[in-house]
Amino acid sequence: MTSIVRTLLGGTAAAALLAAGTLAAQADNWKYAIEESLTEVQGVYATKFKEAVEANSDHTIEIYPYGTLGESADIMEQAQAGILQFVDQSPGFTGALIPEAQVFFVPYLLPTDQDHLARFFKESKAINEDFTSLYAEKGLELLVMFPEGEVAMTTKQPVKSCADLNEVKFRVMTNPLLVEAYKAFGATPTPLPWGEVYGGLQTNIIQGQENPTFYLYSTKMYEVTDHITYTGHNNFTTAVMANKDFYDGLSDEDKKVIEDAAASAFDYIVEYQKGLADSELEKIMAAKPEMTVTVLSEEERACFKEAAVEVEAKFIEMTGESGKAILDQLKADLDATKG
Repeated sequence: MTSIVRTLLGGTAAAALLAAGTLAAQADNWKYAIEESLTEVQGVYATKFKEAVEANSDHTIEIYPYGTLGESADIMEQAQAGILQFVDQSPGFTGALIPEAQVFFVPYLLPTDQDHLARFFKESKAINEDFTSLYAEKGLELLVMFPEGEVAMTTKQPVKSCADLNEVKFRVMTNPLLVEAYKAFGATPTPLPWGEVYGGLQTNIIQGQENPTFYLYSTKMYEVTDHITYTGHNNFTTAVMANKDFYDGLSDEDKKVIEDAAASAFDYIVEYQKGLADSELEKIMAAKPEMTVTVLSEEERACFKEAAVEVEAKFIEMTGESGKAILDQLKADLDATKG
């Protein structure tokens, strides 16, 4: 009798240990790479995402800031290969993989109003349905897209019109449509990896580049340029993706944890960015009082807006019916989300 009880107890203990081992095995450490530092917008988003996942599951997330795993192309390859579970990458880089993603570089497509942008990114059918399918075809689960701020040009010489960009070697991401946009603006677009931009400006290999205001401050672009110009032509967009095989293999419970974390981090980053451009511009001016800041008038923007028509036509030429459908849907979504 006693030996039978012992056997039963031993079996129960073994089962409990096995169950505990199974639970432990399910608590994974997920890798998430971003294109910025932890203190910049993508890093702040990733940190909130990590906090939400870890608060609502046994999983942990390790964030890899820019440069720790290579350039943008490297982290995308690692995400597609399943080495990374999550990656944050601008459609500017993803455009080589998903041509329709270049739509975010059609000048003057996106509004400058932050509230309108937030509604658009949250509710857009093009983003939340159409793009989800396009990313899935490339082995990626699109979790969320969000804006990072109005793009500003920083240059060695002042820019008041397209003519001022004539023969200016302007750094662009390796994105065919962005190249076309700066050609249309009158510049000489020069694709360069981000790690070479500061040195390129310092040595005059390039004379200009574009980025949101917070990034101009955090990366010290103001040290190697003299003029900041707001033309209103674009807002920097980024996308958070998961490796699709990894995501599809998760339980429904874990998928919900990830979806909820992506949504709550989106709401947080939208609030976080309110006033960020102004505060970072103040820091730039404090560090370099001689920096000139110009917001172009509607009249001064006219040539850039005329060029935008040409760039939109190039986008459709590059992407065909699929791209045109995405562009039309984005425009409809933008109209639908106006305040």
